Amino acid sequence: MTTTAILSALAEEQQGLLELLQQPQKTSHAGRDFWQGRLHGQPVVLALSRIGKVAAATTSVALVERFKVGRIVFTGVAGGLGDGVCVGDMVVASGFVQHDLDVSPLFPRYEVPLYGQARFDCDKALTAQLLRAGRAGLASLALPAKTLLHHGLMASGDRFVSGADEARSLRSALRHGGHEALAVEMEGAAVAQVCFDYGIPFAAVRTISDRADDTAHVDFSVFVKDVASLYAQAIIRELMKLL
Repeated sequence: MTTTAILSALAEEQQGLLELLQQPQKTSHAGRDFWQGRLHGQPVVLALSRIGKVAAATTSVALVERFKVGRIVFTGVAGGLGDGVCVGDMVVASGFVQHDLDVSPLFPRYEVPLYGQARFDCDKALTAQLLRAGRAGLASLALPAKTLLHHGLMASGDRFVSGADEARSLRSALRHGGHEALAVEMEGAAVAQVCFDYGIPFAAVRTISDRADDTAHVDFSVFVKDVASLYAQAIIRELMKLL
């Protein structure tokens, strides 16, 4: 049976999943704690990516090399960037681009050197399952009808985007480069690239905690603990049924 890695950036995002883990076994490796066990009958490894692309890449490599996981799923929060992407909505990623990568004029802006591409797509089959799980999970929570599940590109960078002017500039630059991003966060593109290198299926879902504007700091910790973590539990529960 394939082992699934479930990554989160923050401990508050992962705590509810950790509490549900059966037969938990902790292993400390590369300065990180990895929790092996079973979740809703499926073998899993829970880990914190930590914050930022380098930290997330380190954690992802450890999951593949040390724990031999067969797929990686990321849950967490993000800032809304696209039209109609509101606080409380969820975005299932179709792929990732690094919004802070620029090696021009040697390579086109956003293109990862020596890969010939800027965008790393998520695994289509696993993403389809995550979308199904997202719909079922949100339905089980009896949320307001206005809560939406989106599917599209996410942008990652080593910067917490928290100003309206910065968000507008970021969105405009990405659009000019041919990338229409729905959300912005700090880890997904790194995990996607590692999974591409290793040939490991990857999918990601993010709860929109803010609009990546001047209100991005408001009640962030409370939102992660009281909203995003509940969303993650519900969606991962439904995903485990589909694997």
